[in-house]
Amino acid sequence: MKVYIVIPAYNEAEFIGDTLQSLVDQTLRADKIVVANDRSTDETAKIVKKYAERYDFISLITTTQQGEHSPGSKVIKAFNEGLKSLDDQYDIICKFDADLIFPSNYIEKIVSHFKSDQNIGMVGGFCSIYSEGFWNIENLTGKDHIRGAIKAYIKECFLQIGSLKPAMGWDTVDELLAQFHGWKIKTDSSLLVKHLKPTGATYTATSKYKQGKAFYRLRYGLPITVIASAKLAALKKSPNLFFDYISGYYKAKKEKQPFLVSEEEGRFIRNLRWKKMREKLF
Repeated sequence: MKVYIVIPAYNEAEFIGDTLQSLVDQTLRADKIVVANDRSTDETAKIVKKYAERYDFISLITTTQQGEHSPGSKVIKAFNEGLKSLDDQYDIICKFDADLIFPSNYIEKIVSHFKSDQNIGMVGGFCSIYSEGFWNIENLTGKDHIRGAIKAYIKECFLQIGSLKPAMGWDTVDELLAQFHGWKIKTDSSLLVKHLKPTGATYTATSKYKQGKAFYRLRYGLPITVIASAKLAALKKSPNLFFDYISGYYKAKKEKQPFLVSEEEGRFIRNLRWKKMREKLF
């Protein structure tokens, strides 16, 4: 199976070399890796160029998009630019972040999962962060969710969900739409990826409001938004975030922001969310 990887990057000179080296050292290398440099002002491009000169399966492009570098739209727009620079002969497409160290068997293992079940649409391991001398799972989401930093899609699933949405919440809507279309989401707890820059380290207050806006645009409705906001604020150990998320939800509703999913998809998503909550409770 042909594996292509797109890595959006903005000012990742401190980490991008480690990320690329871990991908070079894989037991099963990707067929193509493109780094989409989003107008970095540091040495990101220089470091990637050195790898591209040494390895012919690594390439660099530079995007020209303007605007604030915040989670969601900017990252996916850079990803889409990187994707456009590749051909469509892949079997598996990956969106990886530029601040990760992958275990050496990561790609080999995700390929084996896709081969094991033709109904699996997405595969991923788990991010871990360094704390008090140990690498521990970055416990911000459930065990059935693949973090946006380490997404891998089988081609048919990727095309069916309509690629990735350039908006906050894209890494939730992709899984929900995959399940809407009958695909399975596979997580592998044996694949621990070292996350060198903790999630949210560069988030602004505006970014935090975007999470609540994403809940609205996913058609969660207020009850599910309240529960999801409380859970996420608790995981991040920041009660004030709950109010940021709820404020963001109402801001989006007042502004009548466009939804990311159709009414039919929204009903499926709400039913799926309630079902999973009931399963966890009972």
